[in-house]
Amino acid sequence: MKILITGSSNGIGLAVSKHFLSLGFEVIGIDKEPSKINDAKYSHFICDVTDEKSLPNLTNLDYIFSNAGTQNGVDDIDTNLKGTINIIEKYGFNDGIKSILFNASASARSGFEFPKYAASKAGVVGYMKNVASRLAKNGVTVNSISLGGVLTDSNSLVMEDEECWKQIMKVTPLKKWMDLEEVCKWVYFLLIENKSMSGQDVLIDNGENDLNCTFVWKNSAN
Repeated sequence: MKILITGSSNGIGLAVSKHFLSLGFEVIGIDKEPSKINDAKYSHFICDVTDEKSLPNLTNLDYIFSNAGTQNGVDDIDTNLKGTINIIEKYGFNDGIKSILFNASASARSGFEFPKYAASKAGVVGYMKNVASRLAKNGVTVNSISLGGVLTDSNSLVMEDEECWKQIMKVTPLKKWMDLEEVCKWVYFLLIENKSMSGQDVLIDNGENDLNCTFVWKNSAN
């Protein structure tokens, strides 16, 4: 089985890549940065998802985890939404695809967080539903996963700030954030185990959205 994972050099993408390799999958990673993985079953392409012409020609893919993204950067819309569209339009409609999963965000539901980031991730959910509709006739499941707080280096700014972290936990009903091991298990379930759900955005946010929707960030004015 062969899976394509974008944004595979850091954070969630790196963890998911290692998880699938540990299960015997052949993994193809795409990222702007070099790979941190040394495994015979891993292939890495350094390219930018926003540049459609730079994307490699790939065949015989079974699964896609469209994960590449930025948060509160200068190109959230281009990377998170347009880059996602580039990846799926190039690889998602090839013969043999069994399942596609998009990495969206809890902010796609709540609208909280940085404006362009929230808008880009809401766009990912809308695009996911479009792809799910187009691929349903082929028996391909297409969903998105919308995570709340995750314990990654990209969130270290608030995780390492005692006062900010205290505020975050105060408004997080389950008083925790998800670790990368749990993220990997959810990705595996939605891509591999799931056979009957499609066109759905799965919200996993420790109760934040439905039980207490509040966004906290360091030096945030809101």
